[in-house]
Amino acid sequence: MKKPLLLLAPAAAIGLAVLAMPGTASAAGNSYQAQLNALNHSSGSGSVMISLNGSQATITEHFSGLAATFGGKPYPHVQHIHIGAQGQCPTTAADKNGDGVISTTEGGPSYGAIGTTLSTSGDTSPAAGTTLTVAPSGASTDYQRSITLDSKTLASLKAGTAVVVVHGLDPATLSKTAQGEKSDLVPSLPLAATSPALCGTLVASQMSSIPGGSASTGGGSTAGLQHAGWIELGAGLILAGAAAGGVGMRRRTATTR
Repeated sequence: MKKPLLLLAPAAAIGLAVLAMPGTASAAGNSYQAQLNALNHSSGSGSVMISLNGSQATITEHFSGLAATFGGKPYPHVQHIHIGAQGQCPTTAADKNGDGVISTTEGGPSYGAIGTTLSTSGDTSPAAGTTLTVAPSGASTDYQRSITLDSKTLASLKAGTAVVVVHGLDPATLSKTAQGEKSDLVPSLPLAATSPALCGTLVASQMSSIPGGSASTGGGSTAGLQHAGWIELGAGLILAGAAAGGVGMRRRTATTR
């Protein structure tokens, strides 16, 4: 009469195995994503996905709606993973000099210093942070590159304090005062050229790629929802096993009475 009790073991075991399958909660920590929101007078938006394999990072990004030209040429938008601070995007309170623009250094206490430069080629260290020739250019971009992250950037990612910042504002949208100011990073450039336009904190994700469609239109996919299905299936099997065990117990009790 003890055989019905064995129904619990296989069902529960299957359920627990499903919950432990790769692609469920164990995927967290290997992928990070950020929604890029407008800063200052930018009207752009975007999204970033970083997939890690050790220190190797595959970075996929889309942004749109930024300033299109600079000096008659496609606008170079330098971009970085900032690290080591609060892991946040600054608010208007960061504009300490009241010119209506949060400069890169004014935003520093919120998002930190440059950890990695998201360049299109070559150097990805902070030294390439203001190298315009290797920055994505134009109003929109689809960026993908595999690079090696240093230990400081990796640590900041895992601590939740890594922030992606895309720089470059349309000078025409700034106040007269700000239009006449020089960059706090490269004095030979105007303030608009290096000030933050988009910002987003990188958070752990179970998805391995950016949802389909542009970030500005809210396009999405079912990636990641499959994980929820597996979890529901596993939970269902565990509950089914528990129910079967309960039936066995009731039958055994009824027999022994």
